[in-house]
Amino acid sequence: MTETDLAATLERLGGAKVLCVGDLMLDRFVEGKVERISPEAPIPVLSVQRERPALGGAANVARNVSALGAHCTLVGAVGADSAAAELAAMLADLPGVTDGSVTAQDRPTAVKTRYIAGRAQLLRTDREKTGPFPPETAAALREAALAALPGAGALILSDYGKGVLSDALVADLIAAANQAGCPVIVDPKGRDFSRYRGADLVTPNRAELSLASGMPAEGDDAVLAACRHLAESCGLAGILATRSEEGMTLYRRAADGTDSAVHLGARAREVFDVAGAGDTVVAALAAGLAAGLDPRSAAALANRAAGIVVAKTGTAVAYPGEILNDSHEERLEAGESKVLTQAEAIDRVAAWRRSGKSVGFTNGCFDLLHPGHVSLIAQARAACDRLVVGLNSDASVGRLKGPDRPVQPESARAAVLAALGHVDLVVIFGEDTPLSLITALEPDVLIKGADYTKDKVVGADVVERLGGKVVLADLVDGHSTTRTIAKLNRG
Repeated sequence: MTETDLAATLERLGGAKVLCVGDLMLDRFVEGKVERISPEAPIPVLSVQRERPALGGAANVARNVSALGAHCTLVGAVGADSAAAELAAMLADLPGVTDGSVTAQDRPTAVKTRYIAGRAQLLRTDREKTGPFPPETAAALREAALAALPGAGALILSDYGKGVLSDALVADLIAAANQAGCPVIVDPKGRDFSRYRGADLVTPNRAELSLASGMPAEGDDAVLAACRHLAESCGLAGILATRSEEGMTLYRRAADGTDSAVHLGARAREVFDVAGAGDTVVAALAAGLAAGLDPRSAAALANRAAGIVVAKTGTAVAYPGEILNDSHEERLEAGESKVLTQAEAIDRVAAWRRSGKSVGFTNGCFDLLHPGHVSLIAQARAACDRLVVGLNSDASVGRLKGPDRPVQPESARAAVLAALGHVDLVVIFGEDTPLSLITALEPDVLIKGADYTKDKVVGADVVERLGGKVVLADLVDGHSTTRTIAKLNRG
């Protein structure tokens, strides 16, 4: 997905409507310092400096949906207590979130309290009651969820095993969503995934995948085998397996039994906290599907969003601006890896050829990149599978264009070229012509502008002698770096 496509996708999320049904929780963080051991027992004494609440469970999923700019109706259960009021107030502050929670008289609002010293968690306490709800509460949950389903572009079942998502409610919601053509995404719990039969995508992490399938989940082949087994045995249309630093695997199984899989790599980054990353995944996945993305594009969006939140501390969210910036940074990093020496380029080109790819070559000074350059590069890339751009060094440009050139140093010119999607490799050469570089790389296609004739194209004889071809690209009239610089000087 290009940055332009990604920006358009993120804008589309504003019209997406998601229904999230699951276990609601309130997280509390009690933070401070430990400077001594208690005289009463061999335990640390936490000197409390601050306390802060946060949305947890399905409420954190709604928070993530809201952060992406989409709309979310949230259905779950809370107690008749102050924690419920606190949770409701926090949800009311989230743009686009509708709180459809039901009050349960037989249990408190689930509260998880973490005691933290620096970055070390000392203790967690849970205040909750789990298990089946009384019939009247279960009926109220079912009524609220089914009433909110019409108009939803995706349904999330956020299962933390606390009791909201009973087998009966899960079956009813999946059946109703399937009938309405609404995709169902499940953040699962436990080892029995057959209770999610009919779901479109289930999102286990590596440990959950191994537990539910009874199979190993290390490496692409093992993960794929586990996904295939679960989908076939549990009646699931797809699985998005999250694999930490190894990214994600999207497995899909069609009604006729045919299947497909794609592995989505994770961008290398320092991981600070994985808490809540699963909530981010299902939120972004559902928001993407609700906005009309295909499953692979929605999974790619979820993969990028999850990568952002694990680089933060605590249960965090990913905002559209952060996702777009992350894509831009990744492209810049990828661009840097495209600029190679001639020796490195020879190895890269050989690898492409081994995989059956045709290699094209074009060259130039590319001092001030203009539409004529962009058109040439686009036409060059259309003539081959992989495009290498030879770039004149600063010394070479100075000899060819005069002592006042180049305007941009070779490092800047190389970085700009490498950032273009049509460019696969940039090699800086110091000679006045790229003949030695062309001879070393032996491209299948040599591309120059139509202001040249074939007999004037440097290296044409080398390429044709090896069975390659020369392509003369159409020019865009009215664009010239030399004329542009002359205009600037006159100004």
